Amino acid sequence: MSSPAAPEPSAPKPVLIFDDPLDQQSSDDTDRGWGERPADSGGGDSAADLKRFLDEKPPHHI
Repeated sequence: MSSPAAPEPSAPKPVLIFDDPLDQQSSDDTDRGWGERPADSGGGDSAADLKRFLDEKPPHHI
């Protein structure tokens, strides 16, 4: 008689985490999450402001 086959190792079961998800900071809680550009050291550069305006202008405002 042959011996019974060994059971295949299965993936570990997912663990339930009961932490409060609102305690963690999401990407929307940061300027980067809203698409803000990092602050440059130029401070008030009108050429940079114009470039940002042109980059973020909706297509119907051509």
